[in-house]
Amino acid sequence: MTAIFITATGTDVGKTFVASSLIGHLRRMRLAVDAIKPIVSGFDPIQAATSDPGVLLTALGRSISMEEIERISPWRFREPVSPDLAAKLEGRTINVDEVIAFCQGAIERHRGTLLIEGVGGIMVPLDEQRTILDVMMALGLPLILVTGSYLGTISHTLTALDSLFRRDMKLFAIIVSETPGSPVPLNSVVATIARFAEPVIGLPRSYPEAGGGSAPMPDFGQLFDPKGPR
Repeated sequence: MTAIFITATGTDVGKTFVASSLIGHLRRMRLAVDAIKPIVSGFDPIQAATSDPGVLLTALGRSISMEEIERISPWRFREPVSPDLAAKLEGRTINVDEVIAFCQGAIERHRGTLLIEGVGGIMVPLDEQRTILDVMMALGLPLILVTGSYLGTISHTLTALDSLFRRDMKLFAIIVSETPGSPVPLNSVVATIARFAEPVIGLPRSYPEAGGGSAPMPDFGQLFDPKGPR
């Protein structure tokens, strides 16, 4: 069993897009894979199919039912704001220890590769004092850091890496998820970040299985072999 935590430099840079792409890659290799996203902000039950849990379930080939959504995303909030604020707006709080225990339970139960998708950026608040980084530190899993290709992403990425390395976190890979409409070429962002850390993989938004065109498939081969993650 291998578990990998997927985090990001900020919100809306493509964590779920990356997670679903990795799920597809592992399923094509006929490897057992599952995914959870414990905390979700901006969840609307009416649009469950296009929500982050819905996208993950579709990639996994599972039904998009509230039972399945509850299984992979038990902490769901309606407002698309930081989890601590989203919970407060509903008169709720997030018990970070329970989030950690939920992830640990999923790790123990799954036999294969488990992807755990975080929420927001690496230091988004979950309660009055703790952030998603506290969850990552408690779990101690290898990390995939997702970033975009927008102007300014290199500074954001290097700042995030500095924060992770200062805490001795294990970096599995950096994946640059192409930002639609960015004036900066994806390959240029990948090449620059690779001067500071590796491996770095560029993920076009228009590769065929992403439903948008004829760009080449992303090369996840350097991360995964037929026996699973390296």
